[in-house]
Amino acid sequence: MSKYYGPRLRVVRRLGELPALTQKIPKRNVRPGQHGASRKKATQFSYRLAEKQKLRFHYGVSEKQLIQYVKVARKAKGPTRQILLQKLERRLDNIVYRIGWAPTLPSARQLVNHGHILVNQQCVTIPSYACSLNEVITVRNANRSRNLVERNCQKYLQKLPTHLSLDTENLTAIITRQVDRSELPLNLNELLVIEYYSNRF
Repeated sequence: MSKYYGPRLRVVRRLGELPALTQKIPKRNVRPGQHGASRKKATQFSYRLAEKQKLRFHYGVSEKQLIQYVKVARKAKGPTRQILLQKLERRLDNIVYRIGWAPTLPSARQLVNHGHILVNQQCVTIPSYACSLNEVITVRNANRSRNLVERNCQKYLQKLPTHLSLDTENLTAIITRQVDRSELPLNLNELLVIEYYSNRF
């Protein structure tokens, strides 16, 4: 995946609050750049583009990956926007973030990449791994891994979504059902994202 290595607060100032990207709060509310304070005429395309970028940066996916998710969601039966969010929410790095084992999604991706997370007792180092219902996600039984996750749990408290079940003592999580749209920690109009890609492929 092509990672974003630039300043995260610039993205937050441009797109709005993105709790999964960074916990920092910008001191200025204007758009970044030399002419950020000047008024800019908004168009329908700019609204769609902003929502698409918001979704990309929130879940940490590249443009190519997001296109693949949209294509899969279109072919599946059911509302495209709902299936798209379900696919993104099932990513392993996102689940690690949502259960509070990491303060941000980039740090959750790092936990997965470094082999600290197990799925059904098997080490998975692919952040985009699509978890299934009733799969058991645990922390590797090593002092370094458990101490790292326990420290994050104590320092960064998050509200647990209802589609996830968490055992804080054994550091075990299970996906019990489909994600509820109302619990998505992002102010997003996903319909505009679908409209953005409607004539692109």
